[in-house]
Formats: sequence, structure tokens, C-alpha cells
Amino acid sequence: MSAVAKSSNSLALASRTQQSVVVLTAEGVLDAGNSAELRDSITKATLDVPTAVIVDVSALEVPDEATWSLFISARWQLDTRPDVPIVLVSANRAARDAIARNGVTDFMPVFPTDKGAMKAVAKLGRRKLQHAQTKLAANVTSLRESRQLVREWLTNWSKPGLIPVALVVVNVFIENVLEHTGSDPVMRIECEGQTATIAVSDGSSTPAVRLDSPAKGIDVSGLAIVEALSRAWGSTPTSSGKTVWAVIGPENQL
Repeated sequence: MSAVAKSSNSLALASRTQQSVVVLTAEGVLDAGNSAELRDSITKATLDVPTAVIVDVSALEVPDEATWSLFISARWQLDTRPDVPIVLVSANRAARDAIARNGVTDFMPVFPTDKGAMKAVAKLGRRKLQHAQTKLAANVTSLRESRQLVREWLTNWSKPGLIPVALVVVNVFIENVLEHTGSDPVMRIECEGQTATIAVSDGSSTPAVRLDSPAKGIDVSGLAIVEALSRAWGSTPTSSGKTVWAVIGPENQL
């Protein structure tokens, strides 16, 4: 089964299903004006819960390499199925390097060939992912509730060692939503292997930015603390606003 769609902004998308894997092929020029179209196509492809979604970007031209971060955005759309792996293919070594530089490979691998991607998908199968999500109220009671839920979820998933850092991270994220937006925060926690990802989405498109460190004294900004305590963190635009996320592992300790 396949489908082809071409937009007026130099991006062509084709979709086919192969052995329960959805394969999207993107051709043309990818830029800020059409990146949402590709992001939403990836999100839609996860909804029927295929074994995986493979996105072949070998034929894409990306003038601004920061545009590659749209794949992180696709991963953190609220309606993306988190248990469906998203895998990228690019025959271009320079493009693969740019994808990695923009943090995309923290969430999805990139392979040089379709065959390599299909092999990896067949070997890995469905993601062994534990996850939970909840919408919280836009008031200070959500600070305590978010911490209680994080503690409960990570305890149930037998990851007590991640709890102290996770509590600090989620508190910073929820506090920032309450202080800087009028949104009801949506919190998602995912646990895979030895790592956990804490993510909080809100309805503001203004990115979360770490302030510059002071010339003297101690940097006590919330996002500076998150940066110090996590493997990686970021602020990713979505169709409804943004998601701020952080990945933590056993080495991240207070």
C-alpha cells in the first residue's frame, strides 16, 4: 500500500507499508515553512501502531541544518505513539552527521540504507518502553502532584535510583510552565533500559532558554540545574506549543 502527496512548497512525501512497517520517503527542500507537514505525517504514521516508522530523507535538501530538529518535534507531539520506534535513513554522510549534531539521534537512530533500517527494526521489535502521561492544572498544586506521580511511576517501574534527579527536573519544568505561560502542563515520563525521559508540554510557542551564567557567583537558574543533572535536555516546538524534555540515567546523581 502506498500514497504520494506533493505540497506547493517543494516537499514531496510518499508512504508505503512493508511488513507492518510504515516507510515514509521525503524529497525536495525541507525548511521552516514546510517542516510541520513532515512532522505531522510522521505523527500520523504512528497512530495505527505499526512495528516502526522509517523515514527516508536521503533525497532531502536541508539548507539550514537546525531544521533537522523537527524529528525531535515529531517524537514529542502529544499524540505520537511513544512505543512506536521512529527510524531515519540517509545515504548522505554529511546529513547523518548534521542529524546527530542537532540531537535527533538521542531519540531515533539513523542508518545509511533502508535495508539496514529494516534489519534493525526486525531485530529490535516494538520498543520496550514504560510510559505514563497526565494533564495537570495551571496552579501551584501541580508542583506537588507532579512530584508524587513521578515518584509513583518510577517506583512501579523499578527505577528508584532515578527518582531524586527526576523530582528536581520535573519541578523545574512545571514551575517554568506555571510562571511563564497560562497553560495546563502535560507531563510525560518514559523509561527505557536504564534511562528515563521527563517531558512537560505547554501551549506556548516561546522556547525554554537557559539564561547566561552570571559573571560571578553561583548559577542557580532552574534550567542550569537541569543541564547539570541530565544527559541531555531541550525545548522542542510542537503543533500545540512546545515540549521541554530531559534524559537522565544512573550516572545523574544529586
